[in-house]
Amino acid sequence: MQGRFITFEGIDGAGKSTQIEVIHQAIKARGIEVVRTREPGGTPLSEKIRELLLTESMQPETETLLFFASRAEHIARVIRPAMARGAWVLSDRFTDATYAYQVGGRGFSAEKVEALEEWTHGGFQPDLTVLFDIEPQVAAERLAKARQLDRFEKESLDFFTRVREAYLTRARQYPERFLIINSMRDKDVVSDELRRIFATWG
Repeated sequence: MQGRFITFEGIDGAGKSTQIEVIHQAIKARGIEVVRTREPGGTPLSEKIRELLLTESMQPETETLLFFASRAEHIARVIRPAMARGAWVLSDRFTDATYAYQVGGRGFSAEKVEALEEWTHGGFQPDLTVLFDIEPQVAAERLAKARQLDRFEKESLDFFTRVREAYLTRARQYPERFLIINSMRDKDVVSDELRRIFATWG
């Protein structure tokens, strides 16, 4: 039985990490094998690329190419093998993040990203993308209380406004794939909604 691939997106501070754990437990309770992973990252090589991406200043072209280099390893070594044995893969970010952050946030060429996407994973797409939507100002306030910020988390509110709009544009383009969650609400309310959804989804 082929597995499922579910991705989780949203601007930094949207509360993805907390809610991915809730979804993980809801699916696991159904007796399904769950593989948790993240982007950039997910493999030893991809985690090394992640460290560079989160700490080193670089050109937008370099940044985008590194994201796809990490993704190529991730798909080949983690995502596809897990799905082939019937596991459900939960990934904190995937290619929609590149459209949101590099195209929307940085203004990088959408056509170049489309070409890299086709080269890296062709028609392979998530079965479901859960988008945690939140106002950038609220997300920034949450982040400020949480931890030391990485290179992306330090970006301006204008940057995150563009990223959010790019995410919402993607969701409008692919409504059959996206589930938009209002992440402005209390996290327990959001968790309860997600438990109900994933008690039966798929």
